[in-house]
Amino acid sequence: MTTQQNTPRIAVVPVLVYEDIEAAHDFLIRTFGFTSGGLQRDDSGNVVHGEVRFGEAPVWLHAVAPDHQMASPRGCSQSHGGLEIAVEDVDVHHAHSEAAGADIEYPPADKPYGFREYGARDPENHRWWFGTPLPG
Repeated sequence: MTTQQNTPRIAVVPVLVYEDIEAAHDFLIRTFGFTSGGLQRDDSGNVVHGEVRFGEAPVWLHAVAPDHQMASPRGCSQSHGGLEIAVEDVDVHHAHSEAAGADIEYPPADKPYGFREYGARDPENHRWWFGTPLPG
């Protein structure tokens, strides 16, 4: 006997930790072209969760939580990873992000793994890579 399972449309939701969720939310929308998935506030009006979306893909913005050993990478000189986002035209996306004040690590370049890509960091030092698949 087999059972049928409902498969979610989105199987992975990245969670990034920020000291200032609202500022990160606004930066990601203004600079990288995400759309808002909303901000959730507690009874005192403090932002406790945020969401941005790239197309249908969400990214959750989580508060710093020492009790869960979750910290922002702000102030770190190295990172543990980042997010790669596929965009239609990496050169146009780069120009917009740079004009909006993004911290660009390197400009668009063709990579041996089949993407034209650039790298950037947000104000709390999360690494972002934006790329377009190379033809062929």
